[in-house]
Amino acid sequence: MPSTGDSESRRPVWSGREYQRSANLANWNDRAAAHLVSPGYDVDGFVSDSQRVAKAVELDREELGDVGGLSFLHLQCHIGLDTLSWVRLGAEVTGLDFSPPAIDAAREISRQSQTPAKFVVSDVYEAPEILDEKFDIVYASEGVLCWLPDIAAWAQVVHRLTRPGGTAYIRDGHPVVHSLDLDRPDGRLELVGPYFEGQAMRYDEPGTYVESDVPIDHTVTYEWNHGLGEIVNAFIDAGFRIDSLREYPFSGYRAMPSLIEGADGWWRFPGESGRVPFMFSIRATRSA
Repeated sequence: MPSTGDSESRRPVWSGREYQRSANLANWNDRAAAHLVSPGYDVDGFVSDSQRVAKAVELDREELGDVGGLSFLHLQCHIGLDTLSWVRLGAEVTGLDFSPPAIDAAREISRQSQTPAKFVVSDVYEAPEILDEKFDIVYASEGVLCWLPDIAAWAQVVHRLTRPGGTAYIRDGHPVVHSLDLDRPDGRLELVGPYFEGQAMRYDEPGTYVESDVPIDHTVTYEWNHGLGEIVNAFIDAGFRIDSLREYPFSGYRAMPSLIEGADGWWRFPGESGRVPFMFSIRATRSA
């Protein structure tokens, strides 16, 4: 998930890509431990309930349909609850993430829940060199693109990993939201950050996006925004046909203090909808 810092923390910075990646990796290594014990992830509940499917996956299956028997790659999978949810829906799934502690956690959850999946440690840009197969579906979901400096290169990776005629799917936070001041308690929508891809934005913030008592020791992260047009054209330029583009008036987490969680588990402005798209999704097909 993207950071939610104030406008001062959004100042542009120049720094080496490897340094930025190392900072982000250290932060996500810390988050793996924090998320394992967070009630927001409820790992114990997922393990004990063999029928449970993650909320995000329930939304995405509306676009992806029946995945039974299909080979499925989940990029930037973190601790793997969404990954294993797709296994429970019948797919043969591989999860990939650059954080070794996150992949260790995913493998342990897979073992404890008796939900078999393959998990691989790799930077997403290096995934085609690590994986020796192409998949029916290549998937990524909320909170992933903001950690990537180059959306066009990412789309090329997705293309290389998708079989001809196969499907690529991304659902993520909307770039409009990523450019807003997310700390405003009054619900006012104020643009304070860049909309288009460019310089990294540096954040230094404690904690994470879900409740947890585990401290985050490495608090500095670097993020990038990508305009919706840049994302769509990255898919097209990589060799995909866009089949669906959707925008959603709700968030997967409390992106702003004024949002209220609904009975369905999604977060919205109180008493209204449609003020801003909090998420988008793209479903695309690789040319056969």
